[in-house]
Amino acid sequence: MIPPTFTDILRAKQTIARYLPRTPLVNYLALDKICGTRVLVKHENQQATGAFKVRGGINLVSQLSAEERDRGIITASTGNHGQSVAYAAGLFRVRATVVAPEKSNPLKVAAIRDLGAEVLLHGADFDAAREHCALLARRDNLRYIHSANEPLLLAGVATIALEILEDAPEVTTIIVPVGGGSGAAAACLVAKTLNPRIKVIGVQAERAPAAYESWRARELLEDKMETAAEGLATRVAFELTQRILWDHLADFVLVSDDEMLRAIRLYVEKAHTLAESAGAASLAAALKLRERLAGQTVALVLSGGNITVEQLSTALAPPNR
Repeated sequence: MIPPTFTDILRAKQTIARYLPRTPLVNYLALDKICGTRVLVKHENQQATGAFKVRGGINLVSQLSAEERDRGIITASTGNHGQSVAYAAGLFRVRATVVAPEKSNPLKVAAIRDLGAEVLLHGADFDAAREHCALLARRDNLRYIHSANEPLLLAGVATIALEILEDAPEVTTIIVPVGGGSGAAAACLVAKTLNPRIKVIGVQAERAPAAYESWRARELLEDKMETAAEGLATRVAFELTQRILWDHLADFVLVSDDEMLRAIRLYVEKAHTLAESAGAASLAAALKLRERLAGQTVALVLSGGNITVEQLSTALAPPNR
């Protein structure tokens, strides 16, 4: 697989602009104080689907061949990628199927169905759903859309970092949550082209560290998957995104589920905005790296805000309860 070029990213920007508004990049002084440096929050939680993935879905589905559109598309997802594919399929009138784990976030599953896609629940986690999805794609001759190993998807997601640097060229560090790694890999592609001195830092759940361990070992590994942050809940690393991360990612950190819950609370209290655990991971990482980030301008990708009432209640509960 060949990564997208910067030209591919610029073309994706033109395509996406026809269907999605630009998301805000906002500085909150209260978060600056807590993080010990200047932070800018990229509000991908304000996307039509509540998460960043829709950029990649629109760019990819818009470029399917007529034959692929006629066959229909299928993907596996814990929720946000599935919404992305469903949303794009609706725009371009393509039949879509999403295979999700049996205990998926019900808010995300309902949203996928509301967008017109068929949802099939299968397996205990994302990777079980992904393996079943690949079988169905072969059996039914559907165009399988992988959640990470898709150059056109990465080109679409890369427009996040492009917008960040257009709005704030002074940014020195971009922190991106990592599940499959499309967001961080895409940010690396933009940073290396526009300003190689910019550091891209990935952040993953310590209870689902496959991508982190693969980045450290420089080989594709499988690991445990025990996190409640469904957007980061992967057991295996993926080839395309990892190869980009091996070459260009400046650092990679792990955060606990409790640290992500704290970041959700801080977003509510200090920025009056909602983040799901995966979306809050970049803020959790900034707090963990507070001393190292001092004096920098740090962009935090708030990758998604699709949080259930029950999850929000857990996050807002007093710490000692």
